[in-house]
Amino acid sequence: MNDLFSLVARHGYLLIFLIALAESIGLPMPAALALIAGGAAVAAHTLKAPQVIILPMIAMLLGDTLLFVLGRYAGWGLLGLLCRISVNPESCILRSAESFYKRGKVTLLFSKFLPGINTMAAPLAGSMKMRVRQFLQLDFAGACLYTLTYCGLGYVFRDFLTVITHGIYTASHTMGIILGVGLGVYIGYRIWVYRKAAPDRLVPRVQVQELMSKLESEKEHDLLIVDVRSHGYYDSQAERIRGSIRLEPNNLADEAERFPKDKDIYLYCT
Repeated sequence: MNDLFSLVARHGYLLIFLIALAESIGLPMPAALALIAGGAAVAAHTLKAPQVIILPMIAMLLGDTLLFVLGRYAGWGLLGLLCRISVNPESCILRSAESFYKRGKVTLLFSKFLPGINTMAAPLAGSMKMRVRQFLQLDFAGACLYTLTYCGLGYVFRDFLTVITHGIYTASHTMGIILGVGLGVYIGYRIWVYRKAAPDRLVPRVQVQELMSKLESEKEHDLLIVDVRSHGYYDSQAERIRGSIRLEPNNLADEAERFPKDKDIYLYCT
């Protein structure tokens, strides 16, 4: 943190802009810390408030707009790529889409505060065909809220942050040990979460050729194919597997009660 504050003090506006832009396009960069450092620099009269506030907002709008456009044209392929690093990639998209499903477009106002959803919100909005003007308005409001919150924290707690960073600098050896232990605990936690989620990744699957042969056989009436592609992806003009029915995955629990009991049921998702 001390190094980040020093970098912000020396390189100022450009660094804050680049870190905010990098985080908005999905890179693991600490935009919140950069904004806090920027707010502290404003309190110390090292940087000017208008630039510290406006530049990261522009950066976030640029990054989010890029992902919005890519999400509109690349759809769930892009979302799958962004989710690939998650513990359970198959549920990552659906969890993010569910946030839109429950809260609607207002998700864009607070998505930047939520790890995981912050990168997914803009491409999700694009894949769901949100109007460009509406997206820009909501995303701008969300960027304002995010920037002002963390810059404000840095400005208000500037003296407190100075004490902390000075303490870190003078006790670097102790902090190194603490950070090392913390890193070990974090790695252990991630391994535990990964192993806990392992059963969710063992979804029974059927090969395309096997299903085709079943469809072409005389027993086609003994199976049911269900299109459960995630919310916002399905288009009434899109091609579907012959004979399949469309169900919204967020309502799957209710719909499943009406499934026939005498047929083999195959689901295909995003």
